[in-house]
Amino acid sequence: MRAEIREKLLSWSIVCALREQGLWNMYYKLKDIVPDIVHQYTSFAINSKYLELNVRAMHAFQMTLVNEALQKLPNNPTVVDIGDSAGTHIQYIKGLHPEQNIKSLSINIDQEAVNRIRTKGLEALCARAEELSFLNIEADIFLLFETLEHLTDPIRFLERLSHVPCKSLIVTVPYIAKSRVGLHHIRHGQQQQQVANAENTHIFEFSPKDWKLIFQHSRWAIITESIYRQYPKWPPLCLAQAYWRRYDFEGFYGVVLKPGKT
Repeated sequence: MRAEIREKLLSWSIVCALREQGLWNMYYKLKDIVPDIVHQYTSFAINSKYLELNVRAMHAFQMTLVNEALQKLPNNPTVVDIGDSAGTHIQYIKGLHPEQNIKSLSINIDQEAVNRIRTKGLEALCARAEELSFLNIEADIFLLFETLEHLTDPIRFLERLSHVPCKSLIVTVPYIAKSRVGLHHIRHGQQQQQVANAENTHIFEFSPKDWKLIFQHSRWAIITESIYRQYPKWPPLCLAQAYWRRYDFEGFYGVVLKPGKT
């Protein structure tokens, strides 16, 4: 019962946050385009209303960044989703922009995720994100959603990617106020209960001010940036910030980048 009450309170927090931050309409547009996201990830199933709300709210934030970047590009762009686990964001983009002939490619190290994407009729490649700069891939937009924190060397990855022809790179990462080393499976003594892999392990979790330094050092310039909070600013639900900060993440930090030094 306690868990049920907690999920109801957190769901209320997310719903209020979506409304406050102007993401509610996008949330429902995405739900109409892809009604089922149960198998969004290979490591766990989205098998509750709370988890669906939590994940799709993050998707709504990500897609507002994508829409902003698309407005500045010519028609019929090529979109490459690095770390794509189910093809969902490509489906969103095609559904939101049916008038455009959007070409896409999804990349993931997990063959199961690649197979899942291909069953939707989308193009996918099984490869490490770090190998992308050697694959002769070009794109108008690269998507990098909840992926950078999983890489052992995000600086080298971003620097190499800056040499790959593209117009925009859209990044979202967990938002935290102070940078830290993730590795939560070690921090919380879960080595025996869960095998750590690239899919479920965060290496570096940086604050926005530190990500900005890394972007600049890696030859990326910020076009726009935003923070999605999983709680509203007004009381009493603003008190949920303390819970999100301790047990999850306060929200997500997103940027639209372009190659080139600032």
